[in-house]
Amino acid sequence: MRILIIGAAGMVGRKLAEHLITEGSLGGKTISTLHAVDVVSPALTVRDGGPSLELGTANVASEADVKALVASKPDVIFHLAAIVSGEAEVEFEKGYAINLDGTRYLLEAIRAHGTDYAPRVVFTSSIAVFGAPFPEKIGDEFLSAPLTSYGAQKAMGELMVSDYSRKGFIDGISIRLPTIVVRPGKPNKAASGFFSGIIREPLAGIEAVLPVEDDVQHWVASPAAAVGFLLHAGSMDTSVLGARRALTMPGLSVTVAGMIEALERVAGPEVVKLIRRERDPQIEKIVEGWPRDFNAERAVSVGFKADADFDSIIRAHIAGEKAGG
Repeated sequence: MRILIIGAAGMVGRKLAEHLITEGSLGGKTISTLHAVDVVSPALTVRDGGPSLELGTANVASEADVKALVASKPDVIFHLAAIVSGEAEVEFEKGYAINLDGTRYLLEAIRAHGTDYAPRVVFTSSIAVFGAPFPEKIGDEFLSAPLTSYGAQKAMGELMVSDYSRKGFIDGISIRLPTIVVRPGKPNKAASGFFSGIIREPLAGIEAVLPVEDDVQHWVASPAAAVGFLLHAGSMDTSVLGARRALTMPGLSVTVAGMIEALERVAGPEVVKLIRRERDPQIEKIVEGWPRDFNAERAVSVGFKADADFDSIIRAHIAGEKAGG
């Protein structure tokens, strides 16, 4: 089996690649080659007895780059490359070039190979495809009506994945990821970055800025859960999905106050004192249009699994930092 990860230098992409390198298989099938690319070459290391590792750079906004990635006909393609929410909102053209055109180039490059090639394509979508007003819990039948450019771009990607699957060009699945918390490393340009920052920075002894009110509620999952979603999507029987190839992943609905309370339980009150409240109207406006809670029954029914609670997410982050990420 040959696997391609596009966006492998990002946090989730790197963790996915490291898991596949260590395990050497996906869905019981041995991985012969893992091709991992991003705009910068991913920092990954081959393991003795593991799959052959091919590292490289690629820009999904370049049709030529994308065609080259698909030339070797990978069996499974994980498409994680994206411009994140805050950046996509500010840099309109860049967001569409990466998030929409890049996805279209990928699907068209696959289609160009003809009817003898229809790989599994796992497209990482987002709960940003939903826009307010929301019901108390968003179910599988709720309308996808995004209120951000990022959400619109992801919704378009979902529609393409479903349509190309319907036509038999790919065997695709779109997984709507919750906000991933706690992200290790440095902050990114996502409007949701503070959800990780108010946990990560205080645990490292650094002041964190909280730009929204404590009653803001959001849908989150850990990095480990996100990798689990991708692995399952890459190996599951997609025939159970029918024509509806997009699923909202299970997660935890937590308020900012609940996150801070969990941080205090796990790490103590002195750590919590490093959170400074400084409201940011732009961030507040973006977050206001995001969903808060879901009933992800359909995803759960086909084998996707969520985190147990937010305390365990914090403890997993601490353990990961001690182990070196």
